[in-house]
Amino acid sequence: MVYLKVKVILLAGLVCVTNAMALGDARTEEESEYTVDPNWPVLPLPNNWVIGEIGGMEVDARDHVWIVHRPGTLAPWEKGAALDPPLSECCLPAPPVIEFDPEGNVVRAWGGPGDGYDWPRVEHGISIDHIGHVWIGGSSSRVGPGGEPPDGMVLKFTADGEFLMQIGAAGPSKSSSDPSQLSGAADMAVYPPTNEVFVADGYGNHRVIVFDADSGAFKRLWGAYGEPPTDIDLGPYNPAEPPARQFRTAHCITVADDGTVFVCDRDNNRVQVFTAQGEFLREHYYRTETLPPGTVGHISLWTAGNRNLMAITDLGNFKIRLVRREDGREIGSFGHFGNFAGQLNRVHQADFDSHGNIFTAEATGKRVQRWVRARGAEPDS
Repeated sequence: MVYLKVKVILLAGLVCVTNAMALGDARTEEESEYTVDPNWPVLPLPNNWVIGEIGGMEVDARDHVWIVHRPGTLAPWEKGAALDPPLSECCLPAPPVIEFDPEGNVVRAWGGPGDGYDWPRVEHGISIDHIGHVWIGGSSSRVGPGGEPPDGMVLKFTADGEFLMQIGAAGPSKSSSDPSQLSGAADMAVYPPTNEVFVADGYGNHRVIVFDADSGAFKRLWGAYGEPPTDIDLGPYNPAEPPARQFRTAHCITVADDGTVFVCDRDNNRVQVFTAQGEFLREHYYRTETLPPGTVGHISLWTAGNRNLMAITDLGNFKIRLVRREDGREIGSFGHFGNFAGQLNRVHQADFDSHGNIFTAEATGKRVQRWVRARGAEPDS
């Protein structure tokens, strides 16, 4: 069994992450060690399955890992057994939604087009709410090559895949101020105290929009800085320009236990933080010189106990950044481009389990990895 280790090293208040080999014999510093487990998940997957680009991942309250992937991104040679006639013995596209237990075994899998709802053309974002319901979005904001409509909806299912509700419909945006139609919804999060679902409606529209999680009734919406959203063409991102007053790509949304809302404005390289009512609180920038796809793709909070840590996926630089929640200060990072265990290829999401282990999901890399936190040490400031 081969392990790759990274260590978060605290040196007189300065924190950095490096490969274990670079540490030499220095072992006197306070360390927090992550170990990549190449045997998670259990492979091969059952039923001769393979997965495509991962559009969403979340760890639920039981430390089960859920993904939604994109079977349509599998190349012919990757799904050869599904072709007519078969190209090869391997393989068959797995259903889009897969649940893994903490040991990496597949618990159940389902999803795809069905009666009564519009399945997204480009699967993006998955969220498991406090009841165990599964929410899924779609990021397509343009008409497909065969005339397929854009993704203008989010879907709600039971954990077994029974359809419950659709908000919006397949079709184009009606503007970022329209409460009825989504456009390229990238991520969702349900806040239990108010039973509201917060949506990062960010590929076609440029906003956060909130609905009742049971009825789908519209509640409120806002744009960057808590201002009314706009659809002004900002042009290409330019790090020399002043901060944009509009979300470029609202790519993720996370709601903390106290109702604080964290939004990834991916292509603007920033996190914006709001109250649950949409009042702007603060923002944090990361590596602003990075061009799209940017540095802030997904945010996870480590909420076990009185933890203070966020994990931010940096797509543009193939890294996971460890950040203090209250002030956005980066205290460490790890990651490097590659397709081997312990490397990252367009890391799309990262999420903590209750023990502080980190799971990473890759789009181009088409895989999930588990980074195990060793010896009870905490990567904190």
